[in-house]
Amino acid sequence: MTSSSDSGVIDELHRRGLIAQSTDEAALRAHLAEGPVAYYAGFDPTAQSLHVGHLLQFMVLRALQRAGHQPVVVVGGATGLIGDPRPSSERQLNDRDTVATWVGRIREQVAPFLDVPAETSGLKSPVYMDNLDWTAPVSAIDFLRDLGKHFRVGRMLAKEAVSARLNSEAGISYTEFSYQILQANDFRELYRRHGVTLQTGGSDQWGNLTAGIDLVRRTEGATVHALSTPLVTKSDGTKFGKSEGGAVWLDPTLTSPYAFFQFWLNADDADARMWLPLYSERPAEEVQALVAESVERPAARAVQRALAEELTLLVHGAEQLRQAEAAGRALFGREDLSSLDAGTLTAALEEAGSVTVDGAAPSLAQLLQQTGLVASLSEARRTVKEGGAYLNNERITDADAAPGEEAWLPGGWLVLRRGKRSIAGVRRAG
Repeated sequence: MTSSSDSGVIDELHRRGLIAQSTDEAALRAHLAEGPVAYYAGFDPTAQSLHVGHLLQFMVLRALQRAGHQPVVVVGGATGLIGDPRPSSERQLNDRDTVATWVGRIREQVAPFLDVPAETSGLKSPVYMDNLDWTAPVSAIDFLRDLGKHFRVGRMLAKEAVSARLNSEAGISYTEFSYQILQANDFRELYRRHGVTLQTGGSDQWGNLTAGIDLVRRTEGATVHALSTPLVTKSDGTKFGKSEGGAVWLDPTLTSPYAFFQFWLNADDADARMWLPLYSERPAEEVQALVAESVERPAARAVQRALAEELTLLVHGAEQLRQAEAAGRALFGREDLSSLDAGTLTAALEEAGSVTVDGAAPSLAQLLQQTGLVASLSEARRTVKEGGAYLNNERITDADAAPGEEAWLPGGWLVLRRGKRSIAGVRRAG
């Protein structure tokens, strides 16, 4: 672990590309070198789960924690009721009970990233806060007199998301416009309650971060700091963190550990090389070696596999990583399918694509066609004749035979494969 008197964590964050902007860096370095610093990031419960887009914040939180500093995590029970303005349209406001439920779920999701056995690791355990605790008691009059008077509308209008909305047909409500004041007040409250002097967030939050710094300076006469992480994109310009099924969630009931593993494993080479320094906590030399190997032997997908293994372990744990890896090997014939539990097999085949049959199963030729592995029955029979069709990793020899009762796997599944890479599942109804 790095000593708490060492500000080299800023060098690490720069090396990994995790700093997009920061307030006076020399002052921040000196501040970190003075001793343990309390720092925070906030997460709004605008959905029932965090997603991979949030992982970058945890990389920064964990790096500062390893350097001996004190993490404080705010789950926004108040700001989640409002929602940070989006550039495109007004957020749908969720009811209080829903947001309260999501606060609890997200608090549980954060735990694996920062909860550490302090007695053995020497790291500081996180402090968890809900900003509803200090926001709910504030009356409308107090909000306007004690907070609103410190904010200049011109600066608030300059925020990118706000200006984009002002120039759109949608416009912006006062509700979302006021979000910046609430987040800034979080920084002030955390400074007062826990001595927090550093806030981290995404680059799209920079206006909110600096508003908090300004509020602390105006009301407390103190100097505090902020740093932001870059916007992560894909090399083709599409949004990071999306798969064909939508967002890649951290909640295993929304995105299975297998699908999470596959998201990283299937990343484009250029994307994976760009993402590895951001998301991997491996030593710099190992990261560089993996990137070099990826350039020399892209077919080995070394960088993708490193990302998939490291992040699945971090988010879902060792057993789920083992199951995700086993599922990949089993589906493509390198491991016995019986090694998979029903949940992992279901997740893998739902990700690969599947059909459901009701009653007696049709012939294997018909199943190959129904799953889309072949275009016609004649193509199915030709594929079988040429030895390129498999049922549960066993080569099919009779295209017109129906699968027997013994062929059905746990969860009521059949695994069909054409060639080495084309997989589909068949599920028995009921």
